[in-house]
Amino acid sequence: MSKLQKNNEGGFTVVELLVAALIGLIILGVAFSMFNVQRKTFSVQEQLSEMQQNVRAAMDMMVREIRMAGYDPTNVGFVGIGGNTATSIQVFADLDGNGGIAGSETVTYSYDAPNLQIDRNVGGGDQPFAENITNLNFSYFDANDNVTATAANIRKIQIQITGKTANIDPRTGDFEFGTQTSFVFPKNLGY
Repeated sequence: MSKLQKNNEGGFTVVELLVAALIGLIILGVAFSMFNVQRKTFSVQEQLSEMQQNVRAAMDMMVREIRMAGYDPTNVGFVGIGGNTATSIQVFADLDGNGGIAGSETVTYSYDAPNLQIDRNVGGGDQPFAENITNLNFSYFDANDNVTATAANIRKIQIQITGKTANIDPRTGDFEFGTQTSFVFPKNLGY
């Protein structure tokens, strides 16, 4: 009879395989956790960027149109600002130079608090202009930088817009907010 030969080929024991699988699962869990944190951070940053762009775009358009207040190339003589309150402004400008104010030559911006938006009206009724806005505030100043409510005395307008993200930040459990402020000096109000 022949002698049994011992197999010198080594293998893994069940315990070694279980330890390796456990280490692999731990590494996989850590990687998933890191991915999840990065995904949430990216989502929040994306929302912040969208909110800031929304506020910036609204401010830019409002500043451009308010800057034209009182444009009167035919010297008819009208007040360029009307309906001025803390949350709304009406701008008049004779853009077509025909000596009258009609249609889109009257622009009204107002804050719609229940819907958290700024509305813009150019004669066809209020239209949503910017959404997720938590505050819109106008302040009116005369030539001496004193606050005024008299439309004919307005020479400088401060606009302040506060926006919020569309969704709650999962890290803080609250919305993120951003405020932008601009001063507008309508050139045509210096009459």
